[in-house]
Amino acid sequence: MPIYEYRCSSCSTEFEKLIRASDIPECPSCHGRKLEKKLSVFATSSQEPARGALPDACGSCGNPGGPGSCMMH
Repeated sequence: MPIYEYRCSSCSTEFEKLIRASDIPECPSCHGRKLEKKLSVFATSSQEPARGALPDACGSCGNPGGPGSCMMH
């Protein structure tokens, strides 16, 4: 069961909701159903040590390979 992030179009409340396949989410504040699903980020944890810094993302397109691998430049 995934957790989704939503923003209510009616009252602008932002919230997270654990959703089952049969669930229809509603706003916890106004009980509205006109919701915008937000782009969620996730985090992981690991017992392994970090392997070094990642390159900065491209400022134009967000490519994680950095500006040198961006197709917009």
